[in-house]
Amino acid sequence: MIKMREKNLLMALRLMEEFADKTALVSQKSPKRYLWTDAFGVCNYLGFYETLKDSRYLDLAIKLVDQVHETLGKYAEGEHTHKRLSALDEEEAGLHPTINGLRIGKPLPQRRENEPFDEALEWERDGQYFHYLTKWMRALCRVTQLSGDYRYNRWAMELAKTSFNKFSYIDPYSGQRRMYWKMSVDLQRPLVKSMGQHDALDGWIVFMQLQTTAKNDPLKKLNLSFEINELRKMALQSHLLTADPLGLGGLLCDTFFLAKQNMQKDPFFTKILFECIESLRAFKDTQNPICLKAQYRLAFRELGLSLGLKAVQNLQNDVSSAFAAYLPLADEIISFWSKKENRQNQTWIEHEDINTVSLATALAPEGYLG
Repeated sequence: MIKMREKNLLMALRLMEEFADKTALVSQKSPKRYLWTDAFGVCNYLGFYETLKDSRYLDLAIKLVDQVHETLGKYAEGEHTHKRLSALDEEEAGLHPTINGLRIGKPLPQRRENEPFDEALEWERDGQYFHYLTKWMRALCRVTQLSGDYRYNRWAMELAKTSFNKFSYIDPYSGQRRMYWKMSVDLQRPLVKSMGQHDALDGWIVFMQLQTTAKNDPLKKLNLSFEINELRKMALQSHLLTADPLGLGGLLCDTFFLAKQNMQKDPFFTKILFECIESLRAFKDTQNPICLKAQYRLAFRELGLSLGLKAVQNLQNDVSSAFAAYLPLADEIISFWSKKENRQNQTWIEHEDINTVSLATALAPEGYLG
């Protein structure tokens, strides 16, 4: 078991070295940043730092944070003369790099107000996603936890305040609070009005983590109690069941994070546990990716499921035993994508950065799970 962990760690280290070079984290080329991938990248480097006690990896995590804020905290080149999303001057922007959110980092510019909606094209267009922002909040929170520098958690809390205010709204027909799935780069208009299935749940859990971490912050400038309560209400009303492996992996991770917050006695924990089991059954009944060839599979989505299964494997026996029948699937997926020949096809190459980081996270999940 120890040898396998060491082998996995070594491969994760190599993958993250490749990622750092390819995306210009450690070179003089123009940085290639993407918020979801970079959030997991930060956590991976933090995990290496915690495991190996090597400050180089903490330095890489902080450098990646700085690059993301410098790149995705500004409009894309050619839009608004590349000014900052916050519209603050350089000095103030450096103090509040997340105050008006962060771009996704998609290759195409966001849809203009007069452009017709194209569902397929929208996936390639820039904007802001709430579920990407919550991943970045978690990464910033982890930097504070391992570095002791509370600026990062404060930036995460500022981002939490902004994203809640801009993405959520009161539905005039039902009187209930809802959330947009995708907003414009400047957070002034919704680009996709439907609500993300797990957005409220993710927000509720991450906001609680930020609030808990802030208890030891000597400044204690922000409080997220209102937002936490509102997100919980929305999460309770959400339908969480999913057969999508990436969404299911996120749901499993949320179960793990709730357990870390000692919320097993909360009735909502039981609800999420039930939804996870039903989702795993639905996944096994409707999909069997293990039987397919690499070119017909999306690695990062499967590896997200592996990460979630690795997370719940660490829960108390009475909880983890509920997932026992599904836990071997995690190692099957990781083993498949660890083989070099399975990473030499077009579907891997088209999503190389996110696939690389996702495989590293699944191999060494401690940085993300904490």
